[in-house]
Amino acid sequence: MTLVTISRTDTATPRHSLRRALLATTLLPLVIAAACSDSDSTGPDTPPPEPTPNSLTLERIGGFTGGGAGAAEITAFDSASKRLFVVNGALGSVDVLDLSNPAMPARVGSISVSGFGAAANSVATFGGYVAVAVEANVKTDNGRVVFYRAADLQAVSNVTVGALPDMVTFSPSGRYVLVANEGEPSATYAVDPEGSVSIIDVATITAPTVRTASFASYNGQEATLRASGIRIYGPNATAAKDFEPEYITVSADSRTAWVTLQENNAIATVDITSGAVTAVRALGFKDHSRAGNGIDASDRDNAINIRTWPVRGMYQPDAIASYVVGGQQYLVTANEGDARDWPPGLQEEARVSTLDLNPSIFTDAVCGGPCKDASRLGRLTVTTTLGRNTTTNQFDTLYVLGGRSFSIWNATTGQQTWDSGDQFEQRTSALPSVAFNASNEGNTADDRSDNKGPEPEGVALGTFGSKTFAFIGLERVGGVMVYDITSPTSPSFVTYINPRTGATGDLGPEGLTFIPAKSSPNGKPLLIVGNEISGTTAVYQINLTY
Repeated sequence: MTLVTISRTDTATPRHSLRRALLATTLLPLVIAAACSDSDSTGPDTPPPEPTPNSLTLERIGGFTGGGAGAAEITAFDSASKRLFVVNGALGSVDVLDLSNPAMPARVGSISVSGFGAAANSVATFGGYVAVAVEANVKTDNGRVVFYRAADLQAVSNVTVGALPDMVTFSPSGRYVLVANEGEPSATYAVDPEGSVSIIDVATITAPTVRTASFASYNGQEATLRASGIRIYGPNATAAKDFEPEYITVSADSRTAWVTLQENNAIATVDITSGAVTAVRALGFKDHSRAGNGIDASDRDNAINIRTWPVRGMYQPDAIASYVVGGQQYLVTANEGDARDWPPGLQEEARVSTLDLNPSIFTDAVCGGPCKDASRLGRLTVTTTLGRNTTTNQFDTLYVLGGRSFSIWNATTGQQTWDSGDQFEQRTSALPSVAFNASNEGNTADDRSDNKGPEPEGVALGTFGSKTFAFIGLERVGGVMVYDITSPTSPSFVTYINPRTGATGDLGPEGLTFIPAKSSPNGKPLLIVGNEISGTTAVYQINLTY
């Protein structure tokens, strides 16, 4: 400690001297205390900084079976009531589970949305309230968001939003609720509503107000958007009709939202204050001919064969999350992939064996034999909307759906800072207890190699001390991958857990929810996973090691 003495040379009257003496007597203890204290120490009202773990493991400590397929999809937790809200897609409702004992979740109620629409698609919680996104009875009509009290499940208000509200989330401040209105077409494409993002101001939750962030300003720019790599390919579709918002993440300051446009292979940026879409950025394509980006391309080769191929991949993320490193915002995406299949209006997928390939590009030397053989690329499912040479009508480039990976992106520039490459397939192939690239509805190894592989769909982030971890659910083969993403340019694998036992157990992870220790019923950080195919909700305890 260094003491600094400041002296004055002017004179003072006795009255002024007394005042100064009293002031000095009053302030001296405060000055000494401040000088003697360590600048990094905390006072009695300031909690100590959270320690940073070396690593972590996942332990499945409990679960709940809500029924058959579809009975557990999206999950959300309310800490005050210790209730877990689970979208039950089989019934179109929301199951309410008591999570006061995470090892034994118990159903204590249900939220029916029959008076508001056809089915609940998504759920979110904040401050003792629950927001439920409800699809209209006619899918292409506008849907609704209904607000309930978590404690007694009473509806307090509802608002009209866009067509097919598929995802709902609160901003970190709790002031806004954002809704991804996917706007899927009717089965025949006779009706194709515009996709949009609803911004609901819930400052007064009993009287919420709605604004719509529309993509209409991009109409007329379709050629430019396609040239940038954004997919716009619906029959006679405008940009606004073709864009289909899938999932939303919101910045920590609640000012900006990022929205995945899955089928379009793009991410939109929304300014929450102005209620406007400010950017739509193409995500580009993954080069599967590069080392580290290999895929197993065949379900008929009777082997695990992860290798490079003359193929590109569209990332097409489903879930998205965000975090900040060094003041810079980053986005984390689960690159699931999704095709449009609306016969007879649009069917974009085909197997490579049915396509006319450019023989000078897809040579035997490149593929290690005839490319269209079933054991090579012949069984691989690709889109027919890209890669065709309009002069020769042959395919010069093949594009698969999904990246079979997760990625990190600079939210400001849109540049990818890291991608997991072929790590998901490599790691699951090395585990004898997991049927490699099995489907979530069966236990046949290699079954999904020809079509999106492990299919990463959900992502949740958890921060402990100075480290941030990503939890990624693999929809097909099942289980959760965990990565340390503290560095957005060099994440590292931590662990993988898959509780499926053959064709049983937890199948088809859909939604993931991270519960920090301070909000957890047992004081331990938890990860909740809704498994769509098995209809089970899994409760994982996150055990930290120091």
